[in-house]
Amino acid sequence: MEGQGPEQNDKSLTGDHMIPVRCFTCGKVVSSVWGEYKDRIVEENPKDVLDDLGIKRYCCRRMLLTHVELVDVMAPYQ
Repeated sequence: MEGQGPEQNDKSLTGDHMIPVRCFTCGKVVSSVWGEYKDRIVEENPKDVLDDLGIKRYCCRRMLLTHVELVDVMAPYQ
């Protein structure tokens, strides 16, 4: 990333997913629903969104409910 200013570096990380690909407990793929989940919880109840997306197991629900996007926070320290 040489030759890029901090503005360009930050823009390249915007929208990247750092959510784990699979549930830590059961191994189900959860990253595929992260984008829709993140967009919909702004206006809808997270429980209803998870039900609608077909995330039934509580271990998988935990993966989405407790995820914190730290990539934008940590990016300046690269």
